[in-house]
Amino acid sequence: MITLKIIHTADWHLGKLVHGLHMTEDQTDVLDRLFEILDQEKPDILIIAGDLYDRSVPPREAVELLNTVLTKICTELHIPVMAISGNHDSPDRLGFGSSLFRSQHLYLHTAIEQAFQPVVIEDKDGPANFFLIPYFEPAQVREYFEDNEIDTHHHAMKKVLEEIKASINYNERNIIVAHTFVAGGMESDSEERLTMIGGSPYVDASLFSDFDYVALGHLHRPQKILRDTIRYSGSIMKYSFSEATHGKSVTLVDMDSQGACVIKQIPLRPAKDMRVVKGYFQDLIEEKVIPGTEDYLQIELLDDGQILDPVSKLRSIFPNILRLERKQNLLGMSLKDKEKIHKKQEMTHEQLFESFYKEIKGEEIPRVRSNYIHEIMTSLINEEREK
Repeated sequence: MITLKIIHTADWHLGKLVHGLHMTEDQTDVLDRLFEILDQEKPDILIIAGDLYDRSVPPREAVELLNTVLTKICTELHIPVMAISGNHDSPDRLGFGSSLFRSQHLYLHTAIEQAFQPVVIEDKDGPANFFLIPYFEPAQVREYFEDNEIDTHHHAMKKVLEEIKASINYNERNIIVAHTFVAGGMESDSEERLTMIGGSPYVDASLFSDFDYVALGHLHRPQKILRDTIRYSGSIMKYSFSEATHGKSVTLVDMDSQGACVIKQIPLRPAKDMRVVKGYFQDLIEEKVIPGTEDYLQIELLDDGQILDPVSKLRSIFPNILRLERKQNLLGMSLKDKEKIHKKQEMTHEQLFESFYKEIKGEEIPRVRSNYIHEIMTSLINEEREK
């Protein structure tokens, strides 16, 4: 018998800019759909697995939207919220007032030490323990445990989970909420790559084998890893054209008294979709490819010849063109050249610099210089988030 109903969501990225366009109005529409789902399903718990904001200093509109949403969920719908900070969030800013929020059943964990004390929800079958693990860098865990052997995300998560497992009762239901990159997950272009200095950013899924459900954030495609109960809910919206074919959703988890789960995905359909469209200019103008729409579009023109001001003409029918490409840019390239371009598109900033260094110097970048570049890149990314 089902005794605990959970809605799992993540990666709201409030305050997000997509190709220079503020997405706050679209995010508001999607979160209104979330309210409808909550009202219909009446879950016992709502999980938000990190990246509530898109940057550490979010715009005022994003702060107001999050305040409105959480206030309604906790004080009007009376649904407890389990949330953690992600790699885009500022733990200090997001965690401000969290002790006070607990009285309204908003449990917001932003510090490593909070991961070891579960939030306990009691029902007729006893306690369900929610361990909320905020995003962390390996260096933070290394410092917390004073263990110099911790140098990767996998080692850091392993240490944190070992500490949790040392005190859990395996006869009770135990749920993990984490924001991390589990090996085997499928990425998209809108996720910021996690740090790689000292090793891989990936965490092995086997670390989570002792838990009844693992609610993950960070990857934007809804997906399971290794088993049905280790799962990314995905982002609430499409934030890049690499996600154009993704179906966005929240995850409904019905858990019984023994921790067994029945899982269902509930669609989140935006007012404006994000789509990739290919066609010849004249066919597009005549609406032979798709009818006029306000969806966000990336249009790939197949024409060989020059076209005078195609964007303005197309926007009279498709006002939300965010990107226009010409297919012939790749004509004449060898397969090897195309593969090289595709490979570079998938590289992190640091990997791109290391590739450039090797091309110029004819040798791998030394570890000392690689660490120095990592510090610079991290500083620049943090500055960009705070704008």
